Amino acid sequence: MASLRDLGLSEYEARAYRSLLETGPTTAKELSRASDVPMGRIYDVLNSLETYNLVRSQTASRPKKYVAVEPDTALDRLLDDKKQELEAKAEQYEDIVDNLSEQLETADPVDEPFWTAAVGPEETLDLLLERLAAADSRIVVVGSSPARQVDIIEATERIVDELEAALERGVEVNLLVRPDLFENLPAEANREYYERLSPYENYNARASPNITTTFELIDDIEVCIEVPHPLGREETFGVIDLKDPDFTADISRAFDDHWAEATTINPP
Repeated sequence: MASLRDLGLSEYEARAYRSLLETGPTTAKELSRASDVPMGRIYDVLNSLETYNLVRSQTASRPKKYVAVEPDTALDRLLDDKKQELEAKAEQYEDIVDNLSEQLETADPVDEPFWTAAVGPEETLDLLLERLAAADSRIVVVGSSPARQVDIIEATERIVDELEAALERGVEVNLLVRPDLFENLPAEANREYYERLSPYENYNARASPNITTTFELIDDIEVCIEVPHPLGREETFGVIDLKDPDFTADISRAFDDHWAEATTINPP
């Protein structure tokens, strides 16, 4: 069950506040007996509740009396305090990430080939998003047809998020697709590409009927290759991420040839 302790109160504070709701205006001594909060702690507890703005005191009376703030108001105040605390924590973590980003540096790329793979729709999408986020200079997206086993709208939105973030940091993004690709995509997915990416000067999209595979070329040193299902189903089986200078150089040259002959896609 939820309790006041979940919103930051101590056990004594929670007991004192609940007792005040039952007793109405009362003295610290009477509240100590009603709540089983030791007399040696009751004033500290009441001071803390006043700091939270959960109780009000009648200072003119002798002895001093206390009354609980109405529950709805008290809970809203506790909730606001928690939200502010979480926002402060979030800002703190963002500062830590910014500092670490300056401290942690990636080593210069090595010429030794390296590859990894992901199998399954979620794993495949996660790997692709990770590699798009790592791009520094250029992203090439070549697409033939969308995978059928993923939520196209959600996947498109997440991919466009990463492409837009790349554009914002100055990465050149080139999209080369089959002319019928956007006809096979839902209208919402098309709008994601058109409305969010087209305004960027470092984004270009072209179409070519010669596209038969789907892959992403990143910084001309890394390629993510979509692996079709071995049983011929219209879905992606997995993705292979390969870093190999010789292989990616061939891919880059082939892309440049197709790109030169492709037709520019203009926003509707």
